[in-house]
Formats: sequence, C-alpha cells, structure tokens
Amino acid sequence: MKTNMGTADRIIRALVFLVIALLYFTGRIGGILAVVLGVVGVVLLLTSLVGVCPGYLPFGISTCKSEPEAPKT
Repeated sequence: MKTNMGTADRIIRALVFLVIALLYFTGRIGGILAVVLGVVGVVLLLTSLVGVCPGYLPFGISTCKSEPEAPKT
C-alpha cells in the first residue's frame, strides 16, 4: 500500500499520542475519557508509524509531497 501521509502529518500524530500518554500517566485524565483517548492515541501512533491513513483513502487525500514529473522528451 502506498503511503499517503507526509512527514509533518506523521510527526503531529506522534506528538498527539505523546500528549495523550503524558496526560494519562500523570493522572490528568481517567475513566472513560482515558479509554477513548487511549484508543484514539494508539490509532494515531500506528498510522504514523505505517505512513498510511485509512481515512484518507476513500477521499484520495495525500499529505505526501508530490514528486516532480520527469521532463518529457
């Protein structure tokens, strides 16, 4: 599967995961909120590591920088 996430997108998702993890481990969030945010955080981390966002696929979205076309001869 071709990646559809650029570097900035992947970094932002990983940072959001880290913030959620920090909030959980410092006791700032708990209960149902912690579970929901934990699931969201894990999904963000996994998509960041893999480089593919399934939510982008149906819409044809890609945050990757497009490669310049080869000159036509």
